[in-house]
Amino acid sequence: MRDQDKPEIRKLALFRTMAQPHFDTLMQAAYAQAFPAQLDLIQQGESADFLHIVMDGTVELYARWQGHETTMAVVRPVSTFILAACIKDAPYLMSARTVDKSSIILVPAEDLRAAFRQDPEFALAIINELANCYRSVVRHAKGIKLRSSRERVAAYIARQIRAAGNAASFVLPVEKRLLASYLGMTPESFSRAIKSLQGDGVTIDGMRVIITNRAKLESVAGPDILMDGPDNTSAAGITEPSGTKPE
Repeated sequence: MRDQDKPEIRKLALFRTMAQPHFDTLMQAAYAQAFPAQLDLIQQGESADFLHIVMDGTVELYARWQGHETTMAVVRPVSTFILAACIKDAPYLMSARTVDKSSIILVPAEDLRAAFRQDPEFALAIINELANCYRSVVRHAKGIKLRSSRERVAAYIARQIRAAGNAASFVLPVEKRLLASYLGMTPESFSRAIKSLQGDGVTIDGMRVIITNRAKLESVAGPDILMDGPDNTSAAGITEPSGTKPE
């Protein structure tokens, strides 16, 4: 792997407090690979051999069952995914594929577990990351179960506005098909929900979302800190602040 990637990895909450010798040993065992778009990286049910660190590009985490498929998360730089499966030495619960050309660093799961046992600060960081992931998944499940499709889209847009520093507009960071799947709806339902928000402070221009009346938007979204967060952490979620992705 490139030496210039190490400082970016070190900035992640997962590795920030790790003892330098242990970090160096872990990075020495890791290696980087470049992958083309639409390439399967892992398959659900396979053994968790590597922690993945996305340095460039975009990766979709998805699941399949009896002919159905759903997007679980979208990972963007600089983020890790499949931490829990690596620590537990358990099969992947999700599959992963590149959305576009991606550069990914692979950290052997066996070395990760060894560092977990040797470095108390790293062990604590892993516990915190897994706790963040758990809370992120619970919040997402609450949104899916308690909000209508229209409310889900409004809440997602409201979160993105806050993440963008209360900007008046932002560009959807992933294609609408992936976002619809993540929010638990069909692309057609997503399009209808977006259109229905045009009278409630939202205008769509291609991939750009423009906020014309934030108060109206939030009245539809019904922001709730116990559902939308944030915690004072590097919590993970689709196209939201970077960190470790669930599983």
